[in-house]
Amino acid sequence: MADVTEESTPPSKRSTWTVQTSLDAVTRRPTYHTTSVAGVKRPQAFISASDASLHPRTDAVLADITNRAPSNAVKRPNLGVTGTRTASGEANGGITHRRVVPSSKRKRLIASAINDLRSEHERVVAPESEYSQRRNVAATPGPAQNPLLSLSHPRYDLPEALVRNFSATGINSIYPWQSSCLLGRGLLEGQKNLIYSAPTGGGKSLVADVLLLKRVIENPGKKALLVLPYVALVQEKLTWLRRIVDGVRKKPDPTLDQAQEQPVRPRRPLDDGSIRVAGFFGGSKARATWADVDIAVCTIEKANAMINTATEDCTIDRLGIIVIDELHMLDDEHRGYLLELMATKIQSLDQDVQVVGMSATLSNIEVVAKWLDAKYYESRYRPVPIEEYLVYEGQIFPAGTSSAFIRTTSELNASERDPVVNAVVALAMETVLAGYGALIFCNSRKRCERMAALISETMPLESDIDGDLLSARFDVFTDLRNTVVGLDPVLHTTIMRGVAFHHAGLTSEERGIVTEAYNKGIIKVIIATCSLAAGINLPARRVILYGARMGRDLVGPAMLRQMRGRAGRKGKDEVGETFLCCELNDLEEVMELLQADIPKVESSLAPGRRGMRRALLEVVATRLATSAEAIDDYVKRTLLCHSMEPSALKDLVQSTLEWLLANSLLALDEIGGYMTTVLGSAIVASSLTPEDGLFVQDELQRALRAFVMDGEMHVFYMFTPIQPSGLGEVDWQRFADEMDRLDDSGMRVLDYVGIKPARIMRLSAGAPLKERTAEELQSARVYRRFYAALQLRDLCNEMPIHAVATKYSTERGSVQNLAQTCHGFAAGMVRFCERMGWGMLAAVLEHMSDRLKAGARADLLDLARVTFVKSRTARTFWESGIRSIRSLAESEPTDIVPILMLAQPRKLRLDLEEETRFQEKLKLKAEIIIKSASWLWEQEMRVDIDE
Repeated sequence: MADVTEESTPPSKRSTWTVQTSLDAVTRRPTYHTTSVAGVKRPQAFISASDASLHPRTDAVLADITNRAPSNAVKRPNLGVTGTRTASGEANGGITHRRVVPSSKRKRLIASAINDLRSEHERVVAPESEYSQRRNVAATPGPAQNPLLSLSHPRYDLPEALVRNFSATGINSIYPWQSSCLLGRGLLEGQKNLIYSAPTGGGKSLVADVLLLKRVIENPGKKALLVLPYVALVQEKLTWLRRIVDGVRKKPDPTLDQAQEQPVRPRRPLDDGSIRVAGFFGGSKARATWADVDIAVCTIEKANAMINTATEDCTIDRLGIIVIDELHMLDDEHRGYLLELMATKIQSLDQDVQVVGMSATLSNIEVVAKWLDAKYYESRYRPVPIEEYLVYEGQIFPAGTSSAFIRTTSELNASERDPVVNAVVALAMETVLAGYGALIFCNSRKRCERMAALISETMPLESDIDGDLLSARFDVFTDLRNTVVGLDPVLHTTIMRGVAFHHAGLTSEERGIVTEAYNKGIIKVIIATCSLAAGINLPARRVILYGARMGRDLVGPAMLRQMRGRAGRKGKDEVGETFLCCELNDLEEVMELLQADIPKVESSLAPGRRGMRRALLEVVATRLATSAEAIDDYVKRTLLCHSMEPSALKDLVQSTLEWLLANSLLALDEIGGYMTTVLGSAIVASSLTPEDGLFVQDELQRALRAFVMDGEMHVFYMFTPIQPSGLGEVDWQRFADEMDRLDDSGMRVLDYVGIKPARIMRLSAGAPLKERTAEELQSARVYRRFYAALQLRDLCNEMPIHAVATKYSTERGSVQNLAQTCHGFAAGMVRFCERMGWGMLAAVLEHMSDRLKAGARADLLDLARVTFVKSRTARTFWESGIRSIRSLAESEPTDIVPILMLAQPRKLRLDLEEETRFQEKLKLKAEIIIKSASWLWEQEMRVDIDE
């Protein structure tokens, strides 16, 4: 157990508040005993909030903060929550919560001293992290030492407006490795492909951004594709790129025929030379097309679909450059084959398209570069070096000293307390009290929320926080309250303490608010799930890993590197720190993980994986290859060709073609070439795999024979994703209850799709859902899809997201993600029906797709086109007499604010000042709504005039 030490700091030097735990007291200006790497004990250091620095540590005994549930009765002044702080668990090491009193009235306690258990020889120097090469250089050189490190240098030939925009975002110079990479022969001119690897936070994106923008600016007739793996990254990059290209003009193109380029929906003059940037992802509200944009920022699926469409339309010659981020996802089980298909198709085109790929975890970069006929560059430079540590049983070890660690752990006795929780909380508090931000990764959403609540209990009370910071946190509190789902109960208790969680259970709006607040320093600690490590951009001074698992499975070396790579903020931190807090049962596996190499990227077209059938079907559908010789030549351009024996590859291609012919997806023409059938063409157009396409065809054919038109359930069932990964867990008791409430049309749908009510009753009584054989998996998929359809039905009938989440025992973010996924899937179903010639079914699906997008009944579809006006808000406007876009456009903000107040999902008691600030926020929202409605009304009037 950690020792408690008293401090006799003079009252004049003390902070104005103290938070005390049962074993250690942590103050705003704490004192720490530390030991240097060389083993010389440092004197006690007085660390203030303004000038504190977190020194690299060796082995330390951490404050004992156990994993007890925090008190729910927390004093929350002015937020409508009453209660008192309570003490619990004092005798057995639990957290004791006491009212904060001025430090002059009580003694201040400090954290325990650090214990160094290694031998003198091992303490001489700690092994250098691969991220920490910057230690060998006194400082990163700048333009004064090397003029080529300035983006305004003539060698880069960038427009002044673009350089100014980069400077406005803080990019005043580039790193030496970026300069070397950009100045490689033929790269700036777009003549050579490029594959490169650099650590997270090392400046990867800037190289690709410069190449992409230069290509578009200097070739006005060319377009650019930027491919990112996650929607959150697409949205973030879209915002950043629009800021970067603001005011930047493309070079004039004397060969441009403006008559041919006139867009269908003119929004601004075509000849102004501005750069048009649009995002394409599932659930996106954008209506832009390939012809409308200069730069398309896409998810993997959307990018592949755009390339297919452009190839079929013979407009692929307009593509000038494609940038693929997170290139290591080539071997992703579910989506990797799409990346390989895209790159192979580009390679097969007789077009001048530059391919740029980047990754932080690409171990076999030479193989990938050879495949793409590209130059490659590998950098290990980080502008902010990272110190990496392993925490076990309250002791901190440099991650590289495994031999000392293994010997020392045999001498440690496991304690009854939870050392991992204790370590996470202590490290987070130490970071915050020194004036920095911490990012904590946990293995589950529930643990994220529990840790957020626990850590917030150790943070300063609102009454002891700086007024400006408290005001900023209240703004965040208000923004979260103002979302369509209202304020999360856990965030309600943590936000004002500067703590939040971030996982897929939150809606995208909530995650955006939390992320922005953290980046601004308003939120000090964020707890996130491991799966979001690659999908968020939240650099922190200190990254803390609560164990090394994602769910039940140990994370891989690549994911571990991405999580740890978030440490260190450029321009704010001189060093970053990562702490992996290891659980007892994982000790041996974690030691192996720390020493494991990044696995090599492999092809997703290999036997046993799902890619080859889709690859060959696509290449025939887009007419890139239709003969056996052409298909053979196409396959030789894949990554698979670089890792598979030619004879085995030939056998794989032949067996795949035979399967496609046998399932009527391909057919032979009169000269022995390959052509897609109507079904094969429909599958490619709807972005389905061949296996899923056959399943969808069977479902739709049954619907055509007996489609239930006197209700909604059959349509919603058709919209649900067919892969289990897009479906959540089923609450069988809720399923049974909802089945009992179905009308006659709903019961007919159950019968038509093959669901047996008796089986649902058995499952609700606790019987297991069997999913062992192919037939059982097929049946289970139908049941899961119908359960998801029940949620879609409620959403489209204007039940709020948070209410649907509560009803079906799931999370708000999961419901929102289901709706967005189903909307994208519905669009694919519409295309499938159109290609198959099922026009009436396509019309029905398209109408319901619009309702799903709006989250409302048919009478609100017009109003729901307005920004911020969806579902509950749209219905509130309707009931208040505002029933058209025109009437909304002609309203005043002061008229709309009371309506927005009525639409709030949850009501909180606020004092007069806070209520006034909240209404001011709503007034700003009302102004945006009116502006959006006015724009839509003007567009409608313009169309009427044109007609």
